[in-house]
Amino acid sequence: MKPKPKPKPTPRPSRVANPTPVRAGACAGKVQRASSEAGAKRPASARTRSKPARLLAGGNPRISKADGDAPVQAYIVAMPGWKRDVGRKLDELITRTIPVAKMAVKWNSPFYGIEGQGWFMSFHTFTRYVKVAFFNGVSLRPVPPGPSKSDATRYLDVHEHDVLDETQFTDWVRKAAALPGWGA
Repeated sequence: MKPKPKPKPTPRPSRVANPTPVRAGACAGKVQRASSEAGAKRPASARTRSKPARLLAGGNPRISKADGDAPVQAYIVAMPGWKRDVGRKLDELITRTIPVAKMAVKWNSPFYGIEGQGWFMSFHTFTRYVKVAFFNGVSLRPVPPGPSKSDATRYLDVHEHDVLDETQFTDWVRKAAALPGWGA
């Protein structure tokens, strides 16, 4: 089975004032204005289509700061490769365990919290792993394994071939949501 060829990147717009677009199939030397073809305006569907998220260092998606499920889902969809599956799994476990959790994207990371109590956790994409942060993690038992510069925060790093202990993870999520969160 032959692999599908990668789509060619969209060329950057020219910096030349009023460039003359060439219709596909036009002969060299015969320039035809694209505006003379079936209307100069792009269809509404083409104008409203969103651009794919740009990836920052380590493959972390650049998603604008916003509240709600939609920006969190946009972040997860933009996560590269195997990390997208990890993001979907984390989000599913968190929202299934705490159905009333509020969500937002801040600092290019999905955050989860309880209204009036602050944020209890988030996750962030790095080159080789997805880092889950429990903002009051030192109060969880057992304490998540990753240390932090913050006295209260603890981390869980999920690598490509790791098997997530869903029972332990959902227990941490449940306990973290019951504690006072960050930014309350």
